[in-house]
Amino acid sequence: MHTKEAVAKQIIQLCEEKNIAVNALATRSGVTPSTVYSMLNEKSQNPGVVSIKELCDGLGITVRDFFDCDLFDDTEQEIQ
Repeated sequence: MHTKEAVAKQIIQLCEEKNIAVNALATRSGVTPSTVYSMLNEKSQNPGVVSIKELCDGLGITVRDFFDCDLFDDTEQEIQ
């Protein structure tokens, strides 16, 4: 799995765990819904760390918490 795909899956999983809609997360985080949705689909190939940090703030977690899951253990090497 590529890192971008793992990021998208983690955002969706955390929204489900926290029972929050993606639009509500965007509002809470101060990130535009279009930015969040681009992170969830193919538009954004490189989700920014600042955007991820803002989403973490909206979810009430740290960036360390965000990346501390099995999804990121076996990501593919991005540089070919």
